[in-house]
Amino acid sequence: MTDVKTRAIPAALNLTDAANARIEKLLGDAPEGTVGLKLSTPQRGCSGLAYSVEYISEADPMDEKIETPGGDFYVDAASVLYLIGSTMDWQEDDFVAGFTFDNPNATGTCGCGESFTV
Repeated sequence: MTDVKTRAIPAALNLTDAANARIEKLLGDAPEGTVGLKLSTPQRGCSGLAYSVEYISEADPMDEKIETPGGDFYVDAASVLYLIGSTMDWQEDDFVAGFTFDNPNATGTCGCGESFTV
């Protein structure tokens, strides 16, 4: 019998503690009927793709499900390849608040940071 070597499959997305805390807050305040939050990368902006997080009322079995302390977080199946190995964080200061992404797959971003390309 041959020994089969396996390697760890990289996470579709890594969430920081701050991102997990924000997801928990959002899901705690979610509209009735919400089953989770979903990250997708729709075509938008000057570089081609953007990050979008929104409430969902129905889970798609094709999406990547990430169980967080605050509830379920999904990554759109069509976006997973653009996001593998990325880290999602929540940053907040006196002037701006939002999710940020460290995406090793992005080959460029627009000047305002709103969109990216792979």
